Amino acid sequence: MRQICKSFPGVKALQNVDFTLRKGEIHALMGENGAGKSTLIKVLTGVYSRDAGTVNIEGVEGDVAIRSPQDAQAVGISTVYQEITLCPNLTVAENIFIARDKGPFINWRAREKRADEILQSLGIPARAKQQLGNCSLAVQQMIAIARAVDMDCKVLILDEPTSSLDEKEVEMLFGLMRDLKARGVGIVFVTHFLEQVYAVCDRITVLRNGQLVGEYPIQELPQVELVTKMMGKELDDLSGMEKKPYQPQPDAVPVYEAEGLSSAAGVRPYDFRIEKGEVNGFTGLLGSGRSESVRAIFGADHVTGGKVKVNGKSVKITKPIDAMKNGIGYLPEDRKYDGIIADLSVRENIILALQVLKGFFKPISRADAEKFADEYIKALEIKTASSDTPIKSLSGGNQQKVILARWLLTHPQYLILDEPTRGIDVGTKTEIQKLVLKLAEEGVSVTFISSEIEEMLRTCSRLIVMRDRHIVGELTGGELTQENVMRTIAGGGN
Repeated sequence: MRQICKSFPGVKALQNVDFTLRKGEIHALMGENGAGKSTLIKVLTGVYSRDAGTVNIEGVEGDVAIRSPQDAQAVGISTVYQEITLCPNLTVAENIFIARDKGPFINWRAREKRADEILQSLGIPARAKQQLGNCSLAVQQMIAIARAVDMDCKVLILDEPTSSLDEKEVEMLFGLMRDLKARGVGIVFVTHFLEQVYAVCDRITVLRNGQLVGEYPIQELPQVELVTKMMGKELDDLSGMEKKPYQPQPDAVPVYEAEGLSSAAGVRPYDFRIEKGEVNGFTGLLGSGRSESVRAIFGADHVTGGKVKVNGKSVKITKPIDAMKNGIGYLPEDRKYDGIIADLSVRENIILALQVLKGFFKPISRADAEKFADEYIKALEIKTASSDTPIKSLSGGNQQKVILARWLLTHPQYLILDEPTRGIDVGTKTEIQKLVLKLAEEGVSVTFISSEIEEMLRTCSRLIVMRDRHIVGELTGGELTQENVMRTIAGGGN
């Protein structure tokens, strides 16, 4: 791709960007949210038309016109997205060959045999007749890749394929990527996990603010330098972040306290408290019950038992509005399905929680809504053309900031942040972590959940360790090390 340009109203998304992918390499496309990665991919795959620039593909003469995803597939470009775009109610074979057979008669026996051959050749642990929905998320990702490979793809784009996978599943996926690399497939790998880039990639292209920063062999760009190039400034290693040590105050009235709290999501009865200005967190492996525990606090799942006090007063929280009225805010794990209202504007998403608290018959005026939105767009440095922009047009990190703004506008006394930095860039992660500690200094209590233990160790002064939907330990002070977290998870106790 040479001198690629793409603009949207008020935004220059790509400015004269070059990108080169070689045969048989894994190439990381890196940059903060809003850097232009997704736009470049959508230009390459025909989702967007380019305003200027050329695309050349081996074996095709001259500039290649890619006006649709079908055009991209025809010249050997396939994409596997973070969200699986297959049909879970169909079999593996049906998903591999869907929309590729014409006419009323299909020889499914031959199709299933071919599907099994593809799965076996790529080392994918699935069977042709197996229903896709019964496969793990990692295997579904691999089947999406198998479909692309069987369509003779020369270029395979993997857009955040590992964000919902555990460590073993990631290694399975990496094994498949290395196999395809050996077969001569060029792979574009988009991820926010820096360690994964250095584990599997050959070269890195960095974008920033819609412009090309540079292209680098992996061995010539240390991780710290990569972050610096992505952010456009020297990384201060999160300097200025100082968490307060946890000092339990037996006589202090907790902001929130639960005894024997349980939910229909399988959370076993647990006790929990958080004090004013404290940052604590739930940690554990995927499926340990971290998210389910905080959903019970917020009333997002059906609460089946337990007593709750807010500021020492007994309250009943069985649904989110109960929690909101008691000064509790909740940023959910899945911003796409539980957080943003995609077709509403940035402004409408920001004022949503405050409007719910005020009630249907007390609408927020347009002038106040614009004032609130502009205030938080500026305070959180949300990158958007205007407050009228549909939130679905924003990058993942900026969508996350909008949801944060939504809750900050309600001035909560207790804020629950479940995976607030998942799938967003290093710079925005740093901003969110600093914001959490700033809120704590101002007296807001925060429960912070992240799959990245290092992030939690930097932010939390107390960690509740979970396994199999119940609490197996609690770590504070000098106990807060990654080794101790792993040991507690493995040992089932302190």
